[in-house]
Amino acid sequence: MPRARRRVAHLTATWGHPHHAGDAALLASELCTNALLHGCLRDRLFRVETSLTGSALRVAVTDPRGERLPWPRTSTPDDQFGRGLLIVRTLAARWAVERLTVGKTVWAELDIAANRSTAATASAP
Repeated sequence: MPRARRRVAHLTATWGHPHHAGDAALLASELCTNALLHGCLRDRLFRVETSLTGSALRVAVTDPRGERLPWPRTSTPDDQFGRGLLIVRTLAARWAVERLTVGKTVWAELDIAANRSTAATASAP
């Protein structure tokens, strides 16, 4: 997960939006954590994809467990877990789950000011 956070932050800054790098990295971290805890199967990896359009930066995480859909839950102050999607909902302008033939993709978008006319996409290795 540290690698995904660093890669997303680096891409965000490289694409001309360094002020969004921290939020993008946090979105990646939360989505990757959910994939690790709830979406991974033995010997199956998850994929992180970051893309930029003229108005949004998207962080998407795909995992093999399509039957385990994320849902925001209410946590108490004593709970150790359960705040990831609350963080995603707070930071992101939009987020959603896309069911796939095998697995699912959970994505979140940050609204950005358009200062480049080209779109870019990158996947974390």
